[in-house]
Amino acid sequence: MKTVDEHLEHILRTVHPLAPLEFELLEAGGTLLAEDVSSPVALPPFDNSAMDGYAVRAGDLAGATEQAPVTLSVVGDIAAGDAGVHAIAGGLCARIMTGAPLPAGADAVVPVEWTDGGTVKVAIRRAPEPGGAIRRAGEDVLPGEVVLPAGTMLGPAQLGMLAGVGRRRAWVRPRPRVVVMSTGAELTEPGTPLPDGGIWDSNGVTLTAAVTDEGGVGFRNGIVGDDPGRFLEMLDAQLLRADAVITSGGVSMGAYEPVKEALTSLETVDFVKVAMQPGMPQGFGVVGEEKVPIFALPGNPVSAFVSFVIFVRPALRVMRGLPPHAAPPSRAVTTEPLKSPEGKRSYLRGRYTGETVSPVRGQGSHQLAALSSANALIVVPESATEVAAGTEVEVIPL
Repeated sequence: MKTVDEHLEHILRTVHPLAPLEFELLEAGGTLLAEDVSSPVALPPFDNSAMDGYAVRAGDLAGATEQAPVTLSVVGDIAAGDAGVHAIAGGLCARIMTGAPLPAGADAVVPVEWTDGGTVKVAIRRAPEPGGAIRRAGEDVLPGEVVLPAGTMLGPAQLGMLAGVGRRRAWVRPRPRVVVMSTGAELTEPGTPLPDGGIWDSNGVTLTAAVTDEGGVGFRNGIVGDDPGRFLEMLDAQLLRADAVITSGGVSMGAYEPVKEALTSLETVDFVKVAMQPGMPQGFGVVGEEKVPIFALPGNPVSAFVSFVIFVRPALRVMRGLPPHAAPPSRAVTTEPLKSPEGKRSYLRGRYTGETVSPVRGQGSHQLAALSSANALIVVPESATEVAAGTEVEVIPL
């Protein structure tokens, strides 16, 4: 029987970051940048106004007060985007809009709130400091400066930065495309009548959603019966669009285990027992000419989901170019005593508050309702069979 750490280590030695692809910006959100991006120009590219007001020479307004405003003649208007050539001489000013280029000769902008808003002549009631309300060329970014290094996660602000330096596309680590296949003759498609002896397929939905939640692109392939040959046919058809495959069910020790029977024949997938609860039967390997990683997870809903969290989630992060784990393990105090089988690492479903954690009622590997009410997994190590209330334990937030 392998330990959890041994099985995970084998998985992480096998998977690798996906090769970079060039994406349109609005398709690149949530991906990892695979290139250094520098700006071809200064940002801002020119001196411009930080607000609506009047471009002036600060020396003309020395001593301006509410009681003794200074009046200047307005020689014109400068709007944002104005490509004309503008200049002001002493005793003159120009109305200017936010973002508009500063005219030659001006060294300050007076906010319109300091004035009477005049269009031919304007009375200015406060004296500006030289450089006031001016955005200087290059004060944000210098020409050639790297604005986003490779390895940056692209969120809205970072995508805006790419657009701000004129980029329409970027080279990124793509989201892993993951095909999810549920096996079992007893499975029925959700939304259809439930026959005698049947159950609705929850694993396909749970695991596909989990892939999406982890930054991948999930494809739910639907339900495969208990025919190993049919399973291999469907698997082969899906490999063209898959960076990874997840199956659920068909990996235990009993009869009618189509996934285990089919993949064992390929001799590239190992089926093992892992010292954990839930989720002891596990399969992992590669399939197809492109050696696509395949995760063969157990069929019980809780076992399948816990297996995803412990084994698949770190692998998908590596494929995205990220470290296997988003953060160090959390710690919390259990409010109730915990039990675990000897020699196995248990992942109990619990409610986590940030300081304490409580196991939910119903810890069976089939109890989907208990899983859906939990927001964390409580880790009980292999060395412990009992944990007293009030003990600090490791917690994996969900």
